[in-house]
Amino acid sequence: MSKQNFEQKNEKIRAAFLELKMNEPERFKQRLNLSWSNWGFGMEPLEVSARRLQKAGIAFIELHGNHDGQDLGYRTEETKEILASCGIRVGGICGMFSKDNDLSSNRAIHRQAAVDYLKREIEFAASVGGSYLLVVPGAVGRPGKYDDMEIERSVETLRLVADLFVKHGIKAAVEPIRSAETSYVHSIADAQAYIRAVNHPGVQHINGDVYHMQVEESHIGEALLEAGEQLVNLHMADSNRGALGDGSLNLDIVIMALYLLGFNREGRYVTPEPLGPGGDPYPAMYGKPDPGLLDRLVMQTASYFRERDALLG
Repeated sequence: MSKQNFEQKNEKIRAAFLELKMNEPERFKQRLNLSWSNWGFGMEPLEVSARRLQKAGIAFIELHGNHDGQDLGYRTEETKEILASCGIRVGGICGMFSKDNDLSSNRAIHRQAAVDYLKREIEFAASVGGSYLLVVPGAVGRPGKYDDMEIERSVETLRLVADLFVKHGIKAAVEPIRSAETSYVHSIADAQAYIRAVNHPGVQHINGDVYHMQVEESHIGEALLEAGEQLVNLHMADSNRGALGDGSLNLDIVIMALYLLGFNREGRYVTPEPLGPGGDPYPAMYGKPDPGLLDRLVMQTASYFRERDALLG
């Protein structure tokens, strides 16, 4: 019986992975950097979240970009002290883009809010030692488009702060989001086209998300390889947007593709973000945390990922 198309693509990646492993075993000495995106923990104190990650042996964190106003969000020195006490370093910042700070909005006040928000988050990312800031070109939770000029407005607005990414040494990581949640930039190819449109050295990277990729890409492994050096961070969740191991995601192929990219190095992160299914996950950021559920999400995801990584390596 002949293999299905996706199986043929899997085998192509598997063959390339095994060839790399045989010919360049030194490429596997360093394992993939496991991080965690904490905004799905809701209103939980950062210290509680950091202790959970420490217990799971997770050494990096993607901090919730919660500086929605001048007086809001994490404070630099307090954040550094909490994370240092748990042996955790900041990988990057998860930028949060709703209708209130939409880069592509047809209301100037909302685009100005996006500019001000990015300025705060870029400076914060640099102050806590982060390397990237996730940027969503259009609001999450708004699948319907404003009009035919929203991409152009987004590009124009992001350019206003692009120099700051360069100044502070922070990578702008454009994230493609599934079409059920955003009106445009749904795939790796879309993100690359958007980056070309911005045409600025400060906006050159991509934040992938395997949950969105299951819907928007024909094959996750191939799409990761097409992202290439632009890929700086990869959000992870299983096919049900739950803990790794709870669904049908072919995690091995994802891991193989990442090693083929040389993703197992400083400044590149695999960052679980199991948010559960639904059209708009953003309400979770202000939700009441369930410590037992969060403990299970983190421990199972971390242990399952390391198990598969070790078996392949």
